[in-house]
Amino acid sequence: MTIKPTLKPTELPAAKLRWRCELSRIPFETTAQAELREGFIGQERALRALKMGAELSAPGYNVFVCGLAGTSRGGTIARMVEELHPPTKESLDRCYVNNFKLTDRPRLLALPRGEANAFKKDMQGGIDFLRRRIPQVFEGEPFQRQKGRIVERFTVREKELMDDFTRRIAREQFALGHMQVGAVALPEIFPVLEGQMVPIEDISKMVHEGKLESPVAEDIERKYEQFRQEFTVVYRKTLTLSRELASELSYLEQEAASVLVDGVIEELKEKYAGQSIAEYLEEVRHHLLDNLDPFKEREGEGEHDEETPDGLPKAQGGPERDPFRVYGVNVILAHSDGDKSPVIFETTPTYANLFGTIQRAYDTRGGWTSDFMDLRGGSLLRADGGFLIMYSLEALSEVGVWRALKRTLNHNRLEIQPLEMFYPFGGSAQKPEAIDINVKVILIGDRSLYELLYEYEE
Repeated sequence: MTIKPTLKPTELPAAKLRWRCELSRIPFETTAQAELREGFIGQERALRALKMGAELSAPGYNVFVCGLAGTSRGGTIARMVEELHPPTKESLDRCYVNNFKLTDRPRLLALPRGEANAFKKDMQGGIDFLRRRIPQVFEGEPFQRQKGRIVERFTVREKELMDDFTRRIAREQFALGHMQVGAVALPEIFPVLEGQMVPIEDISKMVHEGKLESPVAEDIERKYEQFRQEFTVVYRKTLTLSRELASELSYLEQEAASVLVDGVIEELKEKYAGQSIAEYLEEVRHHLLDNLDPFKEREGEGEHDEETPDGLPKAQGGPERDPFRVYGVNVILAHSDGDKSPVIFETTPTYANLFGTIQRAYDTRGGWTSDFMDLRGGSLLRADGGFLIMYSLEALSEVGVWRALKRTLNHNRLEIQPLEMFYPFGGSAQKPEAIDINVKVILIGDRSLYELLYEYEE
């Protein structure tokens, strides 16, 4: 066996233990003459890999960045991605509106970039216009004249029915009056004895007191039952007339308001193209014409303070809720006119921060309620068409985040729901329409975490 000689350490003088830059290697005399170099020095390979990952548009491809903690990885990667300036992916503005057919399933509208806030403003402007003009139409002389003719026609028909019945029972010594039952006065038929209307309950009492003979009382009671049956028929006819009157008045109101409503809707349809918006605006048109009562009050009338007399916030889910809220537009994603892809660095990747949530309001019945205006988007939605950067360990540590993130990226569809929906007796009754998104996620972590995810995650 050959024994290798032991190497002796080389002794170095103290002067050689520190590197010194020779001045001859510096191509300028002062730093003022130095050329400014932008970018990340010594990261060419990392930049090439990041550029490839950022520009790879195939589905299912995301990026995992390894690095040592404490090296400002998040901010550095965000600046790297912004400097790469990858081409902007197609991304639309998103807003939720009321679904008039299924109120618990808010409708999603997608508009070209920069148009969502304008659509919201125009919708609000249209409703404000109708709130000012519809009361003026209903209070105007032409409308009141037509309404008066209709009411008079039905009043005459109802009076003829009642007068005919009153004359028939008067010939048999009966009269039509009213009986007080609590706070309500109900129509009733009374026998007339010696010029006085007598309640039918008093007839048997008068027989016992000897004031009325039994055969006469029996005849009165028999006629009373007959007239009660006839009056039931007459009363039903008056109810039918009342329904017909309400129907004709409703039709008159719709005809009078339709000119204004049609003008607002058609103007919006011309400005904002698209089948989904056209369908929504048609639903708005029908709902407006079928629910004109809130528009009969002039704007500002009937409004209440934001607090109850005891100082508590006014309940938002009860009868006092703004009747015009159903025509609102909830913009959850609005883009600027810039052409750069969004780069979102989420430092707190909780479920609500990533996927959004549904806020709830206290109602007058002691419970909680929500509607389409309570939907809120998260950073995944804000990163639509761009990049979402976050630390992998924090995402894995948050309840419900990892599974929901994988599901969202696999299907490219985002569902806004509160985290409570995953637990019994929790969650929201709202089931908003899912949003198609296109996001590339950049996770940051160490090598060991990457190996674990690579080994055990699909």
